[in-house]
Amino acid sequence: MASVNALSSAKIRSRTGLRTSVQRLRVSALPIVQCAVAAGVAWWVATVVIGHPTPFFAPIAAVVSLGLSLGARLRRSVELVAGVTIGIGVGDLIVSVIGSGAWQIALVVALAMSTAVLLNSGPIFSMQAGNSAVLVATLLPPGGAAGINRMVDALTGGLVGIAVVALIPTHPVGRARKYAANVLGTASEVMQLVADGLIANDDKPIEEALRKARATQASIDTLRTHLAGGREISRISPLYWNTRSRLERLTAAADPLDNALRNIRVLARRSLSLVRDDEILNPRLVDQVEKLAHALETLRQMALADPGQQPDQAEAARVLRSVASGLKPELVENAGLSATVVFAQIRSLTVDLLQVAGLKRISAIATLPPTVEKPAYRPEL
Repeated sequence: MASVNALSSAKIRSRTGLRTSVQRLRVSALPIVQCAVAAGVAWWVATVVIGHPTPFFAPIAAVVSLGLSLGARLRRSVELVAGVTIGIGVGDLIVSVIGSGAWQIALVVALAMSTAVLLNSGPIFSMQAGNSAVLVATLLPPGGAAGINRMVDALTGGLVGIAVVALIPTHPVGRARKYAANVLGTASEVMQLVADGLIANDDKPIEEALRKARATQASIDTLRTHLAGGREISRISPLYWNTRSRLERLTAAADPLDNALRNIRVLARRSLSLVRDDEILNPRLVDQVEKLAHALETLRQMALADPGQQPDQAEAARVLRSVASGLKPELVENAGLSATVVFAQIRSLTVDLLQVAGLKRISAIATLPPTVEKPAYRPEL
């Protein structure tokens, strides 16, 4: 019986692993096609158009400038070409004087990478300088036209890589908005778990919520990477020039979304303390936590909606304003420290989410009820 269960578990893990692998391949399919096309085109241009017999650096430069990542490709292309130039220049100069050998290779790599680091802090710059210096010191003849040809090949590969991104682009908004929606969906789940734990006075759901909230930072970082890549594509690809305004809105929402997740983590930690300390909590405050969970789901749907579809930013802002209007100081009258902190975090979180929905910070803060009653104005008699 145990062997049957083990076999069944192994089959399930195998199917899960296969689905995960296929999903990874599906996500990376277009970048792989871009790299393959760029390598072939770079070789063809360098051999047929320019006339170099063995343009080694052209396809290498095309592939490295693209890679599998979608962000900072223009910068990588520039760093690559500059790194090759530095590596070849230093390699040619040093090897032609001192020859090749173990200590010569060590010296050439150290000098090439040091020069690259002094000029630029980019990792591709210094690594490519070192790699190029090694090739010059070991396999490729230094000096003369060969060095210039290698620089031209690297430039050709980098330019071809950029051209491929412009002609076979990924959608500059699609991946970014999917990651934003995933983060918002997780935030909604976290808030609902916190609400469940507060209602049941049970710390287990809140512990799970805290684990989920702490795991969101990687998704936020990936979102920023896709936003950077999307901005590059929208600049160099005429097919997607019309996506710039959507990218600007998503980019403007990235920082408030990051701040919102940080506030949610604090809120979850304080809610955990509140339950463990058996602190009295106004049920209407728990209602506000649930309302925020539903508002986050509306924001998730907003992130996935195409232009003209609902819910849009205006609808999401309307839902959040409804939540904000109920965040009155009376919810924490005579409350303990943890309940007061939870209340404050809910207000801060609401401001962050209103900014995700497109409001300016000052407008978002203005939607909250005042925390201190202002004394009535009485003219002097």
